[in-house]
Amino acid sequence: MMKAAVVTTFDAAPEFATVDEPVAGAGEMVVTVGAAPLSPIVRALAAGQHYASAGKTGFVAGVDGVGTDPDGRRVYFLFPKAPFGSMAEKTLVSSGMLVPVPDALGDDEAAAIATGGLASWVALTRRAGLRARETVLVTGANGAAGRMALQIARYLGAGKTIAVARTPARLDGLGADVGIAMDDNADEALRAQFDIGVDIVLDFVWGDVAGRLLKAAAGRRGSPAGEPRLRYVQLGTLAGDEIPLRGDMLRSSGLELSGSGIGSVAVKDLLAGAGELLMAAPAAGFAPPFQSLPLNKVAEAWNGDPRVRYIMRPNPPV
Repeated sequence: MMKAAVVTTFDAAPEFATVDEPVAGAGEMVVTVGAAPLSPIVRALAAGQHYASAGKTGFVAGVDGVGTDPDGRRVYFLFPKAPFGSMAEKTLVSSGMLVPVPDALGDDEAAAIATGGLASWVALTRRAGLRARETVLVTGANGAAGRMALQIARYLGAGKTIAVARTPARLDGLGADVGIAMDDNADEALRAQFDIGVDIVLDFVWGDVAGRLLKAAAGRRGSPAGEPRLRYVQLGTLAGDEIPLRGDMLRSSGLELSGSGIGSVAVKDLLAGAGELLMAAPAAGFAPPFQSLPLNKVAEAWNGDPRVRYIMRPNPPV
């Protein structure tokens, strides 16, 4: 038997409970978990609200983590086999869903880097195809994923980064070349930046923020010489699932709308991206903010500050 965070209902935090340990079959291995991130996708799945949700309870929370395989190697793993999740002392993983973790990274640090940075790493390397010296704009830039997106864009060669957040205070300390708060003056500021030139948007929030961005980026365009290409990559919906979108904005601009996530990116590419990200992390100095808690504090983390990236420790270091 082992301790785990079990989703028993979609409208409350997972329950810290005792469950049977996993047993590996062919092509599987049991991983002893050192760190498991509480990310937006974990919350959405545990609430039955994610598009990949199976629609039933009784599973262990967590979609990724860092741990030790049966040979003692430290690994990052993705998508444990149901009903097992990463928020448990042990989990069950397909043998091909593991990548090594550099010795220079602690378990919780590696978990925070992977969960915070994987979306933007894959979006920039697989979906948008960032080229050297291009300009990258990040919405929700003050969040854990947004902060990592700015760091990763610079590491991958962006020449300019633009941070977008709800308030001026949330722009503090982000280190972007330009910061824009979504206040009454934001539309003019956004339009000015798109007039100068933005190559890639990484949008973690959607909703009304995306509506204002797209209007600034693609509204009232239509140069006879052709508008510059703009790769707009949708990564999250913290501000809302739907927006109105005028068809003429697509016809009169260089706007290219795409998404990056489970389904639009093959799982093998997500895993490969995680390996690349973790290998780059020590030299790049990626430093996402996070707070580690023992697994028995899962309810505290679940009901804590949503701006904090919590890392659960099922087997904390002695």
